[in-house]
Amino acid sequence: MRKSFLRPLALALAVFAFSGCGIIDMVYLPPAEDTAQEIFEAGNDAMREKDYVGAVAYYNKLRDAYPFSPYTVEAELALADAYYLDGEYELAVEAYKDFESLHPRHEAVPYVLFQTGNALMNQFRSVDRATTILEEACEYFNRLIQTYPGSPYAAQAQENIALCRKRMAEHELYIADVFWHMENYGPAWRRYEFIVREFPDVPETADHAREKSVAAYHHYKQQQAEATRERREGSWKQWFKWL
Repeated sequence: MRKSFLRPLALALAVFAFSGCGIIDMVYLPPAEDTAQEIFEAGNDAMREKDYVGAVAYYNKLRDAYPFSPYTVEAELALADAYYLDGEYELAVEAYKDFESLHPRHEAVPYVLFQTGNALMNQFRSVDRATTILEEACEYFNRLIQTYPGSPYAAQAQENIALCRKRMAEHELYIADVFWHMENYGPAWRRYEFIVREFPDVPETADHAREKSVAAYHHYKQQQAEATRERREGSWKQWFKWL
């Protein structure tokens, strides 16, 4: 009789002990962390919803928490794309460059070169700004064409080079025209000549610069002749004053 009573009691205590441990675990133990795959998929979901800020947060979390996960490589590229799609072109350039540096033999490198050039090109805003960033974009597009001529991005890269060159020529024309309107015909003439010489692949701008170059040179020679005459007359006037 005593044994039959103790057996249910022991069972009840065991159940209580196990349930108590479960309660303690729920209260005191930290929740299980998301897996690398779960974080990566959450980032991809955010990308599909065009929540690029959220996607960036997920991809950065994955890089920090699981730096050696196979999902991290894909997340690094997706992070650059998220910046690009959000119009954060400077951050996109940095992320694409980091990806190429870390994974130079990855199959996505042609795409990365193409996107780096695009992100650089998209930072150029107007003809009154320096064109250094366009020159760098052309370098990336040229690298893509020369290193991966069979890439599906090569043809578009060639078109983008032409667009960059057009903007660079327009920038030079803008500066030449500024000199023209200031009646600094010597610098204007030299700038127009530079356009003709350096941008034959932009015929519309080069042809216009050639016409303006002729006119600027004519005005420049007139200015030089006038300056010479004034110097001579000035010396004569000084001579008469001395008399």
